[in-house]
Amino acid sequence: MSTDVHRSELGNFLRARRAELSPAALGLPEVGTRRVPGLRREEVARLASISTQYYTRLEQGRLQASAPVLLTLATVLRLNEDQRDYLLELAGKESALPRRHQGQRMRPAVRRLLDSLTDVPAMVLGRRMDVLGWNSLAADLLTDFSRIPPEERNYVRLVFTDFTVRARYTDWESVGRDCVAFLRMEAARNPDDPRLAALVGELSVRDADFRRWWAGHHVARRAFGTKTIRHPLAGDLTLDWESLASAGDPDQQLTVWTAEPGTPAHDALRLLAARSAAERAAAPAERGLT
Repeated sequence: MSTDVHRSELGNFLRARRAELSPAALGLPEVGTRRVPGLRREEVARLASISTQYYTRLEQGRLQASAPVLLTLATVLRLNEDQRDYLLELAGKESALPRRHQGQRMRPAVRRLLDSLTDVPAMVLGRRMDVLGWNSLAADLLTDFSRIPPEERNYVRLVFTDFTVRARYTDWESVGRDCVAFLRMEAARNPDDPRLAALVGELSVRDADFRRWWAGHHVARRAFGTKTIRHPLAGDLTLDWESLASAGDPDQQLTVWTAEPGTPAHDALRLLAARSAAERAAAPAERGLT
């Protein structure tokens, strides 16, 4: 059974998605004046072949819907795959087992893997996108993570509050929106995580963009993408990133940045790797094992 927190969030999520759809997009007539944008509850209910009262109670968090009803609503509201999975998770259709929120540590084998990746930036992110480990090239690319207290090494926090990290992204808004969507997806899986709640509360107070985007209820999974990073020495590097989940702990993901061979970004990464290797030989850098 889903928790009260889940049901409340499910209602908020449905309202946010309903507000994004216009009647015309679904072939409905524009009748009367609409005080708020999007579809009316009765329009969603009619398209999903359920009563308006049933749908209203669902949005109010007073009802637990069945999987078939939720899948129908996902179709009506034109949810993508990530959004549909999020809806099901909120309703407790994926797993009803509570999660334990123990501290995470990288296994020594993962640490060795990071150290062996000398020509590509790589880092390991855990729950809440906490930075659990990184290699030297990742520190060169983004920031010296060792200067940050372990309890503050969180990628989302850095993206929103650390000037050095924030300035590295040429399209910071896109990165920030993605981070909020990733964090919102995790909140569905760990609704009772006090550290996650504290992080969301902190960033909501400190940053108006985070507060606004969190209220938008957009969700996405960490998988892959392309970002352009502005490096003070190497210039702008357009890199592909890929996140790979650990079989031993699915809540830990190895994120690696690469560039197409022969591109300026690839050549710049090689130069940064050579510089990083020279610095390590002169004075071994501290790396995280939190």
